[in-house]
Amino acid sequence: MGISFNLELNNRPSKNKTYTIMLRITQDKKHVRKKTTVEVKNKSDFNPRSKSEKWIRTSEPNHAKWNEILALEIEQAKDSYRDLRTSGMATKELVKEKISSAETSPSFLVYAKQRTQEIYKEGGYRNYKKYNGFCNKLENYLKIIGKKDLYFTEITSAFLSKFEAHLHTLHNVRNKDAKLRPSSISLTIRVFKTIINRAIEVEKLIKPEMNPFLGFKYVNAKSATKEKLNESEIKLIENLDLAERSLIWHCRNYFLFSYYMAGIRAGDLIQLRWSNITTDGRLEYRMGKTMNDRSIKLHRKVLAILKGYYKEENNPTDYIFPLLDNRALYAKYVTEDQRATMPPEMVKKLTDVVSSKNALINKYLKKIAALAGITKNVSFHTSRHSFAKVAKDKRVDNNHLKNLLGHSNIKITEIYMGSFETEETDKVMDSIFEEAEDGKEKIKKMLKQLAPSDLEEVLREMKQGKSDDNSEASKQ
Repeated sequence: MGISFNLELNNRPSKNKTYTIMLRITQDKKHVRKKTTVEVKNKSDFNPRSKSEKWIRTSEPNHAKWNEILALEIEQAKDSYRDLRTSGMATKELVKEKISSAETSPSFLVYAKQRTQEIYKEGGYRNYKKYNGFCNKLENYLKIIGKKDLYFTEITSAFLSKFEAHLHTLHNVRNKDAKLRPSSISLTIRVFKTIINRAIEVEKLIKPEMNPFLGFKYVNAKSATKEKLNESEIKLIENLDLAERSLIWHCRNYFLFSYYMAGIRAGDLIQLRWSNITTDGRLEYRMGKTMNDRSIKLHRKVLAILKGYYKEENNPTDYIFPLLDNRALYAKYVTEDQRATMPPEMVKKLTDVVSSKNALINKYLKKIAALAGITKNVSFHTSRHSFAKVAKDKRVDNNHLKNLLGHSNIKITEIYMGSFETEETDKVMDSIFEEAEDGKEKIKKMLKQLAPSDLEEVLREMKQGKSDDNSEASKQ
């Protein structure tokens, strides 16, 4: 009673208007069917007669990845069949039941790819890219060591150590001459650990005591020093004479808007709509990274920026800044409930557009820094770090900063602010050994901290004040 395994298309569309690829298990010319994790948008994307594991045609952008997943899921079913056959209980129903009981294969690679696809379908495109990157790195490593698959039982502390060593040999995608950044290695290890933990806690695929991370400890690399600007440097950027309505002018506005609004992230700023501005002068929005709601009073300088973008014909649902297209399909998903129903392909499209706009802003911020005579590597996120630094310099308590930065946990704020502590310790150290200096020297040091325009204004006021004093003296 041999059993065969084939793929076929479910002709009935799902709620998402996609068609699921079914695994057909045949025994004695009778069939049982089970859903695979792959769905296609068009029936024509599926080729049931493929003889070379190319069931998904090249008309589907994900054809290579999905063909690979389907091949692995068929192999999973065959593994279940082999296990049952040794006990003399290999029926098509039991094979299906064995597959369904775990809903995944003992193959960690299949499980990781299935989880990656689930995240994509859920609309979590940011996390999808992280998980997909992890799968690619793991799969490439398996090819190097001559393996096509990786089973849960093969993942030991020793395997994790070797995989980590492999990551240190990889090169940066954007800079082929540089090695993979420590933060990228740390992210890859974290994704690995998260998938293992889910397999233990949710899927119950392995016992907690078999967790390979119990005997493996990865020391997270310390984050690079966060680039931040002081108030004088922010003034230099503000005082630049830029052509109004030029792209570089807009990019300066985006940066300053973020700085004066407690470091709003680029992805959130780009998607702000006029409906996010309340009638009582506040900005209310949901953070894309943490999904926390924020409500911040609009700074007077932010109001001045907004004034330059407001038009009478603006609709509440229009984007505030000229970065996204109000006519695009993704623009129709306005509320949080609506965005939660956005199809995965549209989430991907929106995320890619936002990413490209962020890159464009960063390109022009480099030019802005150069024009201002700032040698630091300025990016949009520098506005967030700069806000945090200025707040720290003004002795703002970490609990208040937690709320201002939108952190969900005070520990995150403490870690975030850790890199800004050095200036405080430097001041303490200087105060211990500094020699008394006269008032004149102190004033000179203070004046050096001012932007040139501010210094000119102070000197002008002092000169005017002195003239007024002389006039008063002559009258007496």
